[in-house]
Amino acid sequence: MSHFEKVKRYLLDLGYDIAREDVIDQIFVINAPEDGIQNLIVDCNEPILVLEQYLLDIDSNDANVLRALLQKNREIVHGAFVLDDTGKRLLFRDTLQLENLDLNELEASINSLKLLMAEYANEMLQFAR
Repeated sequence: MSHFEKVKRYLLDLGYDIAREDVIDQIFVINAPEDGIQNLIVDCNEPILVLEQYLLDIDSNDANVLRALLQKNREIVHGAFVLDDTGKRLLFRDTLQLENLDLNELEASINSLKLLMAEYANEMLQFAR
């Protein structure tokens, strides 16, 4: 079984809605709106699995916002806040090794995003203003 097929099986076992699947680029997009997950990209980019979700646009020149995000990164169990190449889009990103990936690892990474969204959503909305 390929890594792509294994990841798909794990996502389905975890009950996620696969909104899009691209076999050529080895990418899934999943949703769980009730948990704050919307268009989470799951990219089987050998040798790693990349999970990335756009969260919001921010003013990357605001040192207080950037400081708060970096401080929150310390508390995030898996993954981290990152900025895209423009420095304006805030993303959640995590990477896992595909070779040894198991269901619990993938679940923990996605659960970290769900927990982050549940606990930190109000602060993130303030950053967007």
